[in-house]
Amino acid sequence: MDVVSAKITALVFNGLLRRDENMNLIPGLAEKWEVSDDTAYIFYLKRGIRFHDEREMTSRDVRYTFESILDPANKSPKRGGYDMIKEIRTPDDHTVIFVLKKPFAPFLENMTLGIVPEHSAKEKGADFSGHPIGTGPFIFKEWRQDEGVTLASNKGYFEVSPRIDGIVYKIIPDETIRVLELKKGNVQLLMNPLTPDILPLFEKNLEFKVVKKIGTNYSYIGLNLKDQILKNIKVRQAIAHAIDRDSICKYILKGLAKKTEGILTPYNWAYEPDLKGYDYNPELSRRLLDEAGYRVSQETGIRFRLIFKTSQNELRKRIAEVFQEQLRKVGIEMDIRTYEWGTFFSDIKSGNFQIFSLTWVGISDPDIFYYMFHSSNLSPVGGNRVNYENHEVDLLLEEGRLTVSPARRKEIYSNVQRIISDDLPYINLWHSVNIAIIRKNIEGFILYPDEDMVSLKDVYFMENS
Repeated sequence: MDVVSAKITALVFNGLLRRDENMNLIPGLAEKWEVSDDTAYIFYLKRGIRFHDEREMTSRDVRYTFESILDPANKSPKRGGYDMIKEIRTPDDHTVIFVLKKPFAPFLENMTLGIVPEHSAKEKGADFSGHPIGTGPFIFKEWRQDEGVTLASNKGYFEVSPRIDGIVYKIIPDETIRVLELKKGNVQLLMNPLTPDILPLFEKNLEFKVVKKIGTNYSYIGLNLKDQILKNIKVRQAIAHAIDRDSICKYILKGLAKKTEGILTPYNWAYEPDLKGYDYNPELSRRLLDEAGYRVSQETGIRFRLIFKTSQNELRKRIAEVFQEQLRKVGIEMDIRTYEWGTFFSDIKSGNFQIFSLTWVGISDPDIFYYMFHSSNLSPVGGNRVNYENHEVDLLLEEGRLTVSPARRKEIYSNVQRIISDDLPYINLWHSVNIAIIRKNIEGFILYPDEDMVSLKDVYFMENS
């Protein structure tokens, strides 16, 4: 599912749980939940919730949703996230019990999945995705390819009914046209992505409000730890100290990014603030490179050469050129190679690179570290693209999955973050800052760290504005 589809789906469907504006899990369709023996999760459903076709939502719909995903015949791409489920029980219409094969602490993170109505999904089959029915605050009305999606307000929504009649989500690929449509009043709200140079135009315009909030998207420089040069920790430290992240965030990204020393944001319950910092220090960078045995050549004037891969996105190319200049100042020559997205990402997944930059999107539970850094997920199988291997980290990540105690999990992932900060398989860059540009007469919109637009249900127009 792409980002746009995910945003719209969250307006049409509800999960058993959802996230609030600080990324905490809170009740959705379930009014409460319990955990028994670390492997049984009991959800008690709110009563009187109805799908958009007026049929009541029951535990049978919840069971059907997850059993459909787990059915191999359906080939669901989401199946891997739920394969720890051993059994789903529905003792009554308002109780659902998930029995797991073994303890799996991140299980609740997956309970935000939208619940579908069994009767409609069975009746429509493959056509259901084109005519979705959920319990959400908005009702799907129309989809026009390459144009947009129209949603109507669900006046029978089980929480508080939306204060607007509906939403037209327009697909406008060209940023210039998006901006013009906003200025003309044909679009009332514009949220990510924006090129940084556009932002000042709206910050000075009294017809609009600009809302910012740090997001969960994390950008980094990945280093191939099998590379003869980059496997040296002092070289990685030197590269980190050679990158002036503050200047890039301020002058290139215009404040739409915030420097970070770790993967998790302060919103995250597992966030560890006490991590090693790698501030801009070219003098220290040069000294580390000397200590690593890579002195400046009298013939070439450089220490060594690296090949940096990136996509053809103009902003990413511009940032790569800044990296190139900053590394040149400490004696590292960096050749930039740009590729169309498919080719670039294929190279990264297969390990065909020396150094690259990418962004992890929508980070929530720290179990993501298992996918990023556990040795069982070395590329091309998993997300450990940089070939990082640390036995202590492996053991901690395995324990983190099995430990239900929040306090112990916090301790485990703090240790993981500190070790990774020392080993430096990634060079931390920044977290993206989410941004929304809204016409001044609109109230009630809340910017979520994960770009969820569920607060559209609370939006209203001020009179005489």
